[in-house]
Amino acid sequence: MRHIISILMENEPGALSRVVGLFSQRNYNIDSLTVAPTEDKSLSRLTLTTSGDERLIEQITKHLNKIVDVVKLVDLTEGAHIERELMLIKVKAAGAQRAEIKRTVDIFRGQILDLTGSVYSIQLTGTSDKLDAFVGAVGQQIVLEVARTGVSGISRGEKVLSL
Repeated sequence: MRHIISILMENEPGALSRVVGLFSQRNYNIDSLTVAPTEDKSLSRLTLTTSGDERLIEQITKHLNKIVDVVKLVDLTEGAHIERELMLIKVKAAGAQRAEIKRTVDIFRGQILDLTGSVYSIQLTGTSDKLDAFVGAVGQQIVLEVARTGVSGISRGEKVLSL
């Protein structure tokens, strides 16, 4: 099962390396990883997605909590949460195909950021499933390039990840 783990950690050189090193040393896989400073400049929020059963995720969280730079962490998939990912995608768009792609972009609430005579550059945000569905809807054969940010997430309601 896919899990989204959100980590509040010290904004120090080498902190990200220690987290990634933990995964590498124990042969765990990171599906996506995003990190950025928080409202407190001394802290960063790292959000990673990984897959595994409950026992493996419990091991991962225990190991992460042992890292000195990790202040606090939460498995967002244990409760109600909001997740989003950004995708920039470049697709072939020529002739009658242009109108169909534009309709598909509108259905998925995306934006065409750049266009030429034969190419659309598109921005979409949403869950990973939504972005995968868009790629499936337009068809792999017309996709020229894809850049995705990885998942960012936050708990719903009053629950916050802070000190």
